Amino acid sequence: MSMELSPRRSVLAPVGDYATQVWAVSAAEVTKLRHDPIELISRAVQPVLWLLLFGQVMAHVRGLSVGAGSYLDFLAPGILAQSVLFVAIFYGLSAIWERDLGVLHRYMVSPAPRSALVIGKALASSVRGLSQAIVIYLCAALMGVGLSFRPERIALVVVFIVMASALFSTFSLIIACIVKTRERFMGVGQFLTMPIFFASNAIYPISLMPTWLRAIARANPLSYEVDGLRTLMLSSGQSQFGLAFDLAALALGLCLCVVVATRMYPRLTQ
Repeated sequence: MSMELSPRRSVLAPVGDYATQVWAVSAAEVTKLRHDPIELISRAVQPVLWLLLFGQVMAHVRGLSVGAGSYLDFLAPGILAQSVLFVAIFYGLSAIWERDLGVLHRYMVSPAPRSALVIGKALASSVRGLSQAIVIYLCAALMGVGLSFRPERIALVVVFIVMASALFSTFSLIIACIVKTRERFMGVGQFLTMPIFFASNAIYPISLMPTWLRAIARANPLSYEVDGLRTLMLSSGQSQFGLAFDLAALALGLCLCVVVATRMYPRLTQ
């Protein structure tokens, strides 16, 4: 019996080792948050302000058509996607800090594959995104947003948040590998965040955009995250692109970013 199982174990062993390495990197990143919980609290302020201030004002704009639901219903998933973007897009800054502190060099000499380091960091960033989701769900529920709390929908919301967080944090890591300094990274990150956010369907429908902006929005991965969240979070949510297409678009973007980041990650130490 043991001889029959040994080939199977030999095949699964590399997969298990790889998963262990990814988990070790993720656990190390999450440990940093446990020592600095104030970061999670401070980052929760911005999306709450967007819902309370921007949402209340824009709800009275008659020209903004969002279908049968209220504008707050329309906005809440977009603000969740926005908060995930804003947190993840600056995740590469931690890689620059690690290089300056000498931590990154220890990662580079470890036997873990570079892709395991990249994926581990990407998964760790989703913890921040999920913490934002809890805050926004609570705030949206208090404001009367028509949320759906069906378990299968919430499970898929988690999947979308994890994938989007991983995608944008990996994209952030690519930026860090290119600019290599904290000052340049902050400038480039701020420059990219606003176009990604406003050139999406987060705060207004794509149908209201001019033709050239519609093309950009359809190429923007944030639009597919928002579409998926809007479909799953709201009781009356309907997908514009289809949930399968939303997931496929995010998965494709994530795979491309992981491949590029894996090749570029060692350059950050140069």
